[in-house]
Amino acid sequence: MSVHFSQPTFENISRGFNTVFKTGQLSVGLVIPIENYSNGPAPNMKNHLEKVQFIEDLGFKALWIRDVPFNVPSFGDAGQTFDPFTYLGFLAAKTSTIALGVSSIALPLHHPVHVAKAAASIDQLSEGRLILGVASGDRFEEYPAMGINYENRAELFRESFAYIRKTQEHFPTLETQNYGSLSGHIDLLPKPVSQKIPLLITGHSRQSQEWIAEHGDGWMNYPRDIYNQRITIEKYREQVTTYQTHSKPFMQPLYVVLNDNDNSKPTAIPLGYELGVNYLLDHLQRLEEIGVNHVALNLRFNSADMQKTLEKIAQKVLPIIHKEKVSTV
Repeated sequence: MSVHFSQPTFENISRGFNTVFKTGQLSVGLVIPIENYSNGPAPNMKNHLEKVQFIEDLGFKALWIRDVPFNVPSFGDAGQTFDPFTYLGFLAAKTSTIALGVSSIALPLHHPVHVAKAAASIDQLSEGRLILGVASGDRFEEYPAMGINYENRAELFRESFAYIRKTQEHFPTLETQNYGSLSGHIDLLPKPVSQKIPLLITGHSRQSQEWIAEHGDGWMNYPRDIYNQRITIEKYREQVTTYQTHSKPFMQPLYVVLNDNDNSKPTAIPLGYELGVNYLLDHLQRLEEIGVNHVALNLRFNSADMQKTLEKIAQKVLPIIHKEKVSTV
């Protein structure tokens, strides 16, 4: 039996947010880059634009890029290698409907003015398609490289979050310990298309769950077994009701290795599964039942032909999950 969170509904924030997050429903996106790079930390990014345009045509609701300033060997993943905001600006001009997601900007590693201005610029250039995930950052090596105190990242995250929110107002005022002051006599332009940039908090970002429920526009958390993920979501939504009259979405990533055999049963891999497309559909439907609103598939370890993998998911999963006809090319 499906669990639908029909009351209260999600806040109406922006074009991208409203497309990806629908109350009581699941949508599917993809983590960029869309290629197998299991043998090393960095992808080759070959034909990256064509792949992004391909998944947009197939009907995936969002793409997700990451903030990875340095190639840290212990982390083992350099992400899309391109600067996230530069890359999203490029993709904004080359796409038209797919939501542009960031998972996530490590706020302590950036001045909030730069994050706020870049985010609002991309939101304007994409006509409201930006969804901004934010995090405290967990790659220790990057902090001394930038002269930032790793142990202070919880406070830096909160201050940066508040600063970005304030810059979306007209001629804001704000006093901070680490990022300077907004006097009310200067303004940051451009402003977002709608009233604000949707900010999704990743993990706990060294904050309490109550803080996340109160301040974020949604929660981007890690995959868990169905039972524990259900408990996590129920607790989160209960806490949200303490602070808001509307509900807030929950999303997660999922690493997938898609087998040629459509009926291949799931085998666990870190943060995901190796499985056939029929079991992928079944798993996504179970996630929808427990209240997950978006899943960002990561195909980094997928060994099958990538175009065929994407087409199979688009043909056999998306029409059912998105409850609409999805075109194929």
